Amino acid sequence: MLRKTILACCITALALPASAQTKWPAVTQQTHPWTRWWWMGSAVDEKNISASLQQYNKVGFGGVEVVPIYGAKGYESRYIKYLSPQWMKMLDHTVQQSNALNMGVYISVGTGWPIGGSNVTIQDAASKLIVQQYDLKANTPLAEKITVTDPKQKGFAALSALMGYKKNGTTIDLTNKVDASGTLQYNTADDLKLYAVFTGKTRQAVKRAAPGGEGYTIDHFSKAATVDYFKIFDTAFGNSSHGVKAFFNDSYEVYNADWTPDFFTEFQKRRGYDLRPYINLFVSDAGNDTVARLKSDYRETLADLMRENFSTVFTQWTNKRNTLSVNQAHGSPGNLLDLYSAFDIPETETFGSSYFPIKGLKRDSGDIRNVDPDPNMLKFASSAAHAYGKPLTSCETFTWLTEHFKTAWSQCKPEVDQVFLSGINHVFYHGTTYSPADVKWPGWLFYASVNFVPDNSLWPHVKGLNEYITRCQSVLQAGEPDNEMLIYWPVYDVWHNAKGMDMPLKVHDVDKWLHPTNFYKNVVGLQNAGYSLDFASDKMLEHAIVQNGLVSIVAKGAKHKVLLVPACDKMPVATLKNIIRLAKAGAMVILEQFPKDVPGFNDPEKGKQELNALMAEIRNGKIITGDVTNSLNALKIPPEPMAAKQLKFIRRKTADGTYYFIVNNTANDIDEKITLQTTAATILRMDPLNGNMNLLPEEKNANTTTVRLQLKSGQSIILKCSNKTEPAPVYKYAVPAGEAISLQNNKWTLSFAAGGPQLPATKQITGLQPWTSFTEDSTTQSFSGTGVYTTTFTIKNKAADYLLQLDKLYESARVIINGRDAGLIWSLPYELNVGGLLKEGSNTISIEVCNLMANRIRDMDRKGEVWRNYHEINFVNINYKDFDAGKWKVQPSGLDGAVQLMPLK
Repeated sequence: MLRKTILACCITALALPASAQTKWPAVTQQTHPWTRWWWMGSAVDEKNISASLQQYNKVGFGGVEVVPIYGAKGYESRYIKYLSPQWMKMLDHTVQQSNALNMGVYISVGTGWPIGGSNVTIQDAASKLIVQQYDLKANTPLAEKITVTDPKQKGFAALSALMGYKKNGTTIDLTNKVDASGTLQYNTADDLKLYAVFTGKTRQAVKRAAPGGEGYTIDHFSKAATVDYFKIFDTAFGNSSHGVKAFFNDSYEVYNADWTPDFFTEFQKRRGYDLRPYINLFVSDAGNDTVARLKSDYRETLADLMRENFSTVFTQWTNKRNTLSVNQAHGSPGNLLDLYSAFDIPETETFGSSYFPIKGLKRDSGDIRNVDPDPNMLKFASSAAHAYGKPLTSCETFTWLTEHFKTAWSQCKPEVDQVFLSGINHVFYHGTTYSPADVKWPGWLFYASVNFVPDNSLWPHVKGLNEYITRCQSVLQAGEPDNEMLIYWPVYDVWHNAKGMDMPLKVHDVDKWLHPTNFYKNVVGLQNAGYSLDFASDKMLEHAIVQNGLVSIVAKGAKHKVLLVPACDKMPVATLKNIIRLAKAGAMVILEQFPKDVPGFNDPEKGKQELNALMAEIRNGKIITGDVTNSLNALKIPPEPMAAKQLKFIRRKTADGTYYFIVNNTANDIDEKITLQTTAATILRMDPLNGNMNLLPEEKNANTTTVRLQLKSGQSIILKCSNKTEPAPVYKYAVPAGEAISLQNNKWTLSFAAGGPQLPATKQITGLQPWTSFTEDSTTQSFSGTGVYTTTFTIKNKAADYLLQLDKLYESARVIINGRDAGLIWSLPYELNVGGLLKEGSNTISIEVCNLMANRIRDMDRKGEVWRNYHEINFVNINYKDFDAGKWKVQPSGLDGAVQLMPLK
């Protein structure tokens, strides 16, 4: 059968012209990577905006996300006030120029972060809970004033409640007994413990604000505050979006904002009881179940308020202008799934550097933060998008990937692959700083970014990374997600905690609120076993439906074969009812363990009785309970076998079939058969590095397809399992055809094409070595730019193809063979098929290598040159200390080790 399939593929490929061959999904503005574009001091002008956008477009960016921030010192005369008529003119010019280049523009709703600004009044500013205690003695007036004692809160804090507690537990509301001066007009025959509840203000200001954007952070729990905030945009934008495709809000990062003025009213409306009589318990240090239940209800209320009063209002405001909302929900004190869901484009972020055992991948512990991004944190955003059929999930990518000026594009690839595997399909670089042409090298730079800027010495090769991402995203934006499992996230187990207050769910705290849970253990274990999944909240299950046995949150949302409910302690009665409803409608449901209790303080005994009654119903129903793996086997839902080889994957389903994006971020090269859990008439091998599409021979089984896969350490591939016959050339498996041609010990000319501070002299060398090995030439130690290695060699009997392999590349290269461009080498493994450009006889190869910015920056700092001079945070290193590259070692630059041409059959 296999032999017949191979023969048929060969005949099909040979019989059809190239114009009839299958093509990649369409490349659009959205499939390109975008970049966050910082406007320092909003010191922008039309000429430099136009020039910058043209540079970004040329290397493959699809759009910019404008974020005004603090400015560079000495350029204050160029600053433009945020949202002023002049600022809007610059924005309009940006949109006009972007449209001409088929690029898009997003814009942040504010400057810096978190959301706030000059128009935020103290009434609308972020609020905090302040509780003071007093002792009221029997028959003795209270001498102290019921006023806030914190001097920073004088004139800001307002009394929300005064509750008195007798020794027998009786509660008295004394709020109306306090006069305007703060005097308590009340006498009692009993001793009372008084608790005064004030609504204070955090007084947090916008971080990294641009001119005109300074001011308080808003109260995210107040609808009035959100509506008021957007009034300044109403004035500037009117009823139009001015061509802006989306309005963006950065990560929450609001500190100590755990209250809002009408919280007591909103709490009682939602939770069914008055919190005020229990304030003494609520603020106590007692770590008991009662306090945890009160805190759970409090956190759920904050979550409701943030979703309804901020997230929903934000999206409504943008949609009225026929544009989209983008939000980073992580770090918020709420159910992240529901908060992400309230926006048109949920956005997550990566922060720090992940460990990958890829052969040759550099990862210097001194150049990375002690933070490993967790790909499952990213899935909260993509799950929300998948659930509601939102086509895009975006990600702020590469934040603090390495120390400044030390990030190679080869380090970006595995990180962005991990982002893709998490369901992200709309990548934003972090990022690019606007810099006028008259600012000398290295231009204006943002303190926390990988510098995707034209002044970066690696800029000539960033197009390779951009084209790779574009091809990947053209597939990952096609069709719909194809994850077989929906897994319930038991947020009430997280909220049921007597410690703390608002509990923001931060990226950096996953070891506290995510990693210890059964939910997380299931997620990791199932993915490692070969299952793909999305997360679901209680609110999502409330809306969920069953169609043809598949579970989806809404009709247009992702469809799943099974709903998994991991072992959890607390579950609302309504949630369990919805789970049973879905099972009765035909959904396959696995309940790992019966929930033990209901969350919350309001009559938990009654809730537990209802829960127990429902669980009795489950024992006689269709829901499978017990071990997850055994249950999946019983339901005949198999995993993808490739996971056993530690290959990672994500699937997308289209009308034509299924796409597999497969990544080998292990230390091992793969060359063996893998089985795919799908059927196909045609398997296409799509290489996102170069755009090649080829037919793969296949073995067809009843419900699966087997193909041979060659995938080296660090490589990724896309397989299209098409349900129709599609024409393409047959893939040629790489098989060595003899000894490699070694170029390592050739005579080479090393010249320097571009860069600074000055070009080193041309060198004739025998045997490859980095240009930084010439320590006697000081110009090689400070040079950042492009060095060109050129040599000639002879081929006697030309093979069918040749694979150029570079051992040590610092950091990326363009290869020119016999005067023709062979392509870029920027990712691991450092190799390139070049046989089509070689000939029998004499050949010339030039390898144009770009190195890091680090050596030139090091030289500037050693000489004391001033290049970082900004307001606010100025410029810091990866540990947020003053930046100084003067003590760095010279970074190796150029080529080293073996360079060879491997002949292939």
